[in-house]
Amino acid sequence: MPHAVPRTRRADPSLIAIDIGNTNIVIGLFRGRTMLSQWRLATQTGRTADEYGLTVRALVRDVESTMPAEGILSSVVPNLTPVFRDVLNRYFRITPHVVTHESPLDLTIAYQNPEEIGADRLVNAAAGYAAYGGPLIIVDFGTATTFCVVTADGAYRGGVIAPGVGISADALTNRAAKLSKVEWVLPPTTVGLDTASSMQTGIIRGHACMVDGIVRLIQKELGKRCRVVATGGLTSLIEPASECIDTVRPHLTLEGLVLVAERLRRFGGHLPTRSTGRTRPRPGGSTRKPRRVKRSRAKS
Repeated sequence: MPHAVPRTRRADPSLIAIDIGNTNIVIGLFRGRTMLSQWRLATQTGRTADEYGLTVRALVRDVESTMPAEGILSSVVPNLTPVFRDVLNRYFRITPHVVTHESPLDLTIAYQNPEEIGADRLVNAAAGYAAYGGPLIIVDFGTATTFCVVTADGAYRGGVIAPGVGISADALTNRAAKLSKVEWVLPPTTVGLDTASSMQTGIIRGHACMVDGIVRLIQKELGKRCRVVATGGLTSLIEPASECIDTVRPHLTLEGLVLVAERLRRFGGHLPTRSTGRTRPRPGGSTRKPRRVKRSRAKS
């Protein structure tokens, strides 16, 4: 449980960070980089701003007597982005920054269509690179299992998107008449001794083998060993069965949102003129100009 900061301290205003995913909405309340509390709500596109707003405000009030002064939002559910803008505007009097590829990520975006990258993947990459440098592979176990590749010089190269554990398990039970849903636990042996343990091996160890195989292919393509960082709600299920994961950061997406908010403050609340690159000091005090994003035009 994060340590609460005394409420009498007001020099560092609190920040509400919200990550809207296809399955869950993860909300973190921060003072500086200290997480005061974190909540996970089910994603329901039919809920109104009032329904979400009353819930979120009640959760925050249980932790802080004053409302957060700043807000930042990442979303891969377009229908809920304006809903949560409305939530923060009406219930917290905050105009949030909504993360895009133009946010100050301190990364070079080496992706053909940067606007297609999920905001959660961008903030994961920003937080991972800030913590570990590169080369780096970030595996996020959510509705989809995503792989993001960041090079040693901070270029977001792209990645892989695969069906998540839940999607795969649902497809198996929905399409096979004699297979029922099973508890998601890792069986002690690979060879299942009954239907339930056979399915558990296939779902959990099978997904872990997919992750290990994709990581090996990425490293072979790059020609170098990469640190592998895992995050997402299903990490604890897959990580024990995987051979490639080096580090687990369960709140990496929220950490990335906090980093972006810090950089926005550094720019006086405004985005830099060109945030798809970065200027980094070189030895001796000189700087390197950010690399332009290259896009190829489709041939007719």
